[in-house]
Amino acid sequence: MLRLLFISLLALPLPAEEIRYARDILPILSNNCFFCHGTDPETREAGLRLDIRDEALAAIKPGHPEKSELVNRIYSTDPDEIMPTPKSHKKLTKEQKDLLSRWIKQGAEYEPHWAYSPAKRTSGQTIDSLVSHSLTKQNLAPSPQAPPVTLLRRLHFDLIGLPPTPTQLEQFQNAWHTNPETALKQTIENLLASPHFGERMATQWLDLVRFADTVGYHGDNDRNASPFRDYVINSFNNDLPYDQFITEQLAGDLLPNPTLQQRIAASFSRLNQVSKEGGIQDAEYLAKYQAERVRTTSSAFLGSTLACAECHDHKFDPFTAEDFYSMAAYFSDILEKGAYTHVGSYQEETQKYAQPDIFFGEFGPIIFIADERQKQTLAEHHQKVADQERVVNEATDDKRPHRKKLNQLRNQRKSFINSLPSVPATISAKPRPIRLLHRGDWTDKTGKFVTAKPPAFLTNGETHGTTRLDLAKWIASPDNPLTARTFANRLWAHFFGTGLSNNLGDLGYQGEYPKHPELLDWLALEFTSNNWSVKHLVRTIVSSKTYQQTSTPKNNLISQDPHNRLLARQSQLRLPAELIRDNALSLSGLLDPSIGGPSVKPYQPVGYYRHLNFPRRKYHPSTGAAQYRRGIYTHWQRTFLHPMLKNFDAPAREECSPERAKSNTPLQALTLLNDPTFTEAARQLATQLLTQESNKDLITRAF
Repeated sequence: MLRLLFISLLALPLPAEEIRYARDILPILSNNCFFCHGTDPETREAGLRLDIRDEALAAIKPGHPEKSELVNRIYSTDPDEIMPTPKSHKKLTKEQKDLLSRWIKQGAEYEPHWAYSPAKRTSGQTIDSLVSHSLTKQNLAPSPQAPPVTLLRRLHFDLIGLPPTPTQLEQFQNAWHTNPETALKQTIENLLASPHFGERMATQWLDLVRFADTVGYHGDNDRNASPFRDYVINSFNNDLPYDQFITEQLAGDLLPNPTLQQRIAASFSRLNQVSKEGGIQDAEYLAKYQAERVRTTSSAFLGSTLACAECHDHKFDPFTAEDFYSMAAYFSDILEKGAYTHVGSYQEETQKYAQPDIFFGEFGPIIFIADERQKQTLAEHHQKVADQERVVNEATDDKRPHRKKLNQLRNQRKSFINSLPSVPATISAKPRPIRLLHRGDWTDKTGKFVTAKPPAFLTNGETHGTTRLDLAKWIASPDNPLTARTFANRLWAHFFGTGLSNNLGDLGYQGEYPKHPELLDWLALEFTSNNWSVKHLVRTIVSSKTYQQTSTPKNNLISQDPHNRLLARQSQLRLPAELIRDNALSLSGLLDPSIGGPSVKPYQPVGYYRHLNFPRRKYHPSTGAAQYRRGIYTHWQRTFLHPMLKNFDAPAREECSPERAKSNTPLQALTLLNDPTFTEAARQLATQLLTQESNKDLITRAF
């Protein structure tokens, strides 16, 4: 009776208040209703879809909540009728029920999901005007500008990841007293021009593209890829347009007359985990590799969880299983084995792709980077091996000593190649036919064959070609609504700790409606309209008054906005793992600031690799200056990540990682107390303090 009374009251006029479907209603439906009443026909109940308005009208009567079955069900007390059902373990709050009822009362209008719609902005707006307008609606005002010392340190850590030196601090303070605005502008330009800028920006990118020095899986054997890291660092330093940056990584090998750097960039597709474990199936691991590339590409570039559609149509977003395998088809041309156990086969003869700087190693083709002398030496190694193979084949006596010598020559050639910088080579061959795999089952041969194409709902049925280069052009198009938003959102999180939409890997229905949607669109369009310039977008953000606010909260901001989503202040941020170590080395004077080159091995506990087998390995720390290189160059062992990095939340990079976890553990304090790197840094800093002549006391000089 009470329920009927309440529903009848819904027919009465309600106060005028805008309820937005995308902002207010879609999150409720997506989280509570779409699993049973969404895109996937396999789990759809009663044939009802609530994600499409025309079909939702079976349960919704616009303007009449009292006549709507949806309202009747959400207010029901009958366990057989109530929605969401008890077995779903979902439960609507009173406020959510009220929102749904009022939305239906106001006409139940739908609108496209914000992330899938073209970005829009009004001319004359800026970051500060948009934030100020939003704060005014909340009866808040921006915080004052941070003190000059704080601003200098903030800019240094955010733009190059290293603290300012005492000399830089003194120069900045002198310039600040003359003209604060000029001092800030010049500092920003100096930091953007620093070669360390590329290192700072590359750290997150390497998480996204799952860069590592080992292959993961079973043996987690070493595989060099350091030239790819150098490519990323140099691209950010040279302000390579982001659309070109994307294109070169997805399809650098398919560009007309690709340069060596573009071919190195294309190793993005082969940074995935691979295995040579005995007994694995070639077809199974080809399916694993292609699925991983879809996950990485959709998450890294599009901020989308297309991975959910590997086994079935996406439960929430409009991605279908066919979309997943159509995306996989773009990568079906990559020359590779599934099982690197000498039983898997390439799809075409490897000799066709032989080039002077290509070598087929144990984990597939690699590009080695060598000068003319080194290439000549390698040719000599090849000739010796070929001559000895002929000796073995032609021998009529005991072949064992000849085979022994052949193995020695092969090992010598392998050792020489391993001494050269190299990256996994992405080579385009005849594309493999790709089927839609029901439930992701690689043994199921009943699924239909698919052709390469982007997700249908994002292209309005238009075709965009079938090569990886076509895919890259579609992703990097300014008309693609996801690409620029995804990067701008992550860049904002870099400077403020949280994205304008807080899920950096998911801008879909299960992601968060942006706290400042107009600002996110403004940033995305500012990015694309300025030639996809990363440095321009960085400069724009750090030059804003919003970025330069103090992080000390005033009044009741902590209780009112604990995570600083309203932007009435700057956020208090923690340094990522690599920068914690860099900071200690820099302050002590131990840091080797050289840019690029092979990975290095800092100190780590003896025996940490004791469970690493196939083969068993012993860790040998780097010596000399290499021991004190920046954290970005640390050897990245996927299954046994360096303990310092792991303790401070760096990801293993077995998969694309859009965002790092943030934790506080006793292990972090113990690392800072016991890691030999930090002990040496502390000793070196103490030595400097004790040998300097100054009127200031030790503590003051240390700070």
